[in-house]
Amino acid sequence: MSTVRTVLGDIRPEELGVCDAHDHLFLSTPQLPGQELNDAASARAELAAFRGAGGSAVVQWTPYGMGRRAADLPLLSRATGVHLVCATGLHQAVHYAPELLDELRGGPADVFVSELTEGIGTSGVRAGFIKVAGGFHALDTHARWTMTAAAEAHHATGVSIAVHLELGTGALDVLDLLCGELGVPPSRVILGHVNRSPDLLVHRQAAEAGCWLAFDGPSRAHHATDWRMPDAMRALAEAGFGHRLLLGGDTVVAGARSVDGGPGMPYLLRRVRPRLALALGEELVDRILIDNPSRAFAVDWR
Repeated sequence: MSTVRTVLGDIRPEELGVCDAHDHLFLSTPQLPGQELNDAASARAELAAFRGAGGSAVVQWTPYGMGRRAADLPLLSRATGVHLVCATGLHQAVHYAPELLDELRGGPADVFVSELTEGIGTSGVRAGFIKVAGGFHALDTHARWTMTAAAEAHHATGVSIAVHLELGTGALDVLDLLCGELGVPPSRVILGHVNRSPDLLVHRQAAEAGCWLAFDGPSRAHHATDWRMPDAMRALAEAGFGHRLLLGGDTVVAGARSVDGGPGMPYLLRRVRPRLALALGEELVDRILIDNPSRAFAVDWR
């Protein structure tokens, strides 16, 4: 039976509800000094605001070694009534100290599988999917290493692999590697940030391959492309790929939270949802927020 693995345990896919399919409650990286998401009280307030706007689930894409604070996630989920799905995996090398990556040289796949099936550290929280990352229009050695490990962990567990596309680029290279060389079914691959490179032809090619396309906005940093999101999603829907679309907020710094003056998670439902409804229709937007993530993150565990 397919289930979604939340931080409080496995649930039926239909229990997930309205889902922010790509966001962050906690995140720290040397690339964003002083802008860490590390305040549990703010995280709780943000989740409560999202719940108040009609949300019921958040998928946190923060992977291994980037301040996930897994032990805090069950407390936040219980306090707010929001389902939380946690990631394992690895981001780009620039987000880590070299010594941390050196510790994983012997086999990151084993770490991924352990966090998916046994738990993250001593928290008892099990991850529900794998997050990895490509580079700008390229896959470097680190990306190939992490994606190879992710594919191995997928084959051991059946989970989905979510991919950070740098500025939305490299989608077809990612699919060539994961699905072509490494044998991951396209239906188990989620391409993130596709809105940041609004190349409608690449979007169409990726959708035709059978993967998921995650439109992650809004974002102050990517305002120049976010406004094109409704047109890009409509083009995919009209081509018959509405069942492959996901929507997320991708809050990566403290100042982006609604409780700290930014748009935050509630904006996804308060402003983005009605805007997309005008372009796509209410029924399709509901599918994108409810039905699609329940299938993208559901797993027939092996």
